[in-house]
Amino acid sequence: MILQVNDIRYFVEVKGEGDPLVFLHGFTGDTTTWSGVTDQLSATYRCVSIDLIGHGRTESPKEVTRYTMDRVAADISSLLSELDIDNAVLLGYSMGGRMALYFSLTYPEKVKELILESASPGLKTSEERNERRNKDHALADRIEREGIEDFVDFWQEIPLFASQKRLPDKERSEIRKQRLSQSETGLSNSLKGMGTGAQASLWDRLDELTCPVRLLVGELDHKFVHIAEEMKKLNPDFQILTFSHTGHAIHVEESRKFGTIIEELLLTT
Repeated sequence: MILQVNDIRYFVEVKGEGDPLVFLHGFTGDTTTWSGVTDQLSATYRCVSIDLIGHGRTESPKEVTRYTMDRVAADISSLLSELDIDNAVLLGYSMGGRMALYFSLTYPEKVKELILESASPGLKTSEERNERRNKDHALADRIEREGIEDFVDFWQEIPLFASQKRLPDKERSEIRKQRLSQSETGLSNSLKGMGTGAQASLWDRLDELTCPVRLLVGELDHKFVHIAEEMKKLNPDFQILTFSHTGHAIHVEESRKFGTIIEELLLTT
């Protein structure tokens, strides 16, 4: 369905009935990337998947300022209100995980539980953020200059997704097709507006979270395994779950197992 909030037309997919479970995808993703998981969980939960601004069937405005974490979090809050959801379990992957964390700190009353898949609280120092912001802007300019196919050729080969090369050819083809459907403007502005370099560090705010927080990581994704361990040091109440023989995109590489683990986690809450 299309819902208009704060002058932006958002695409939202709703499956099933029950307690709401809201999904936020990663950079270059959209609602379809969650299909294997939401098909499984919709037997028990009301699964709400949102195409974030600049992605999928949601609008891709030209103004970079429309993509900030603060404004997108406000959009998500408005979407939940439109759907009559007072609070929900929030599940975010990578970029969507950073957004889910930011949203939980900004609208804590609307989050019953937070599940972060391969996500971080951002970069700790201004020097790291400046360096990353320069890289994000350079990549954004490349997308606008060279087009989506050149970018996807580059993106699918970065080390973060090396473990996806083990997927069947059909699945890898579907992932590529989904990425190619994205908007150059949307991806470019997402990098500039809510990329890791643009995001303020949330490391010193982790102790503010009072809802249950689960950190899901793939054991082959060493960088994010380390980030999860560092996060737990700052808030010992966080729970880390590590998926064996899996990389960054757990829900893509191990969709059925991922859905089963989510179901088991929610039953224990």
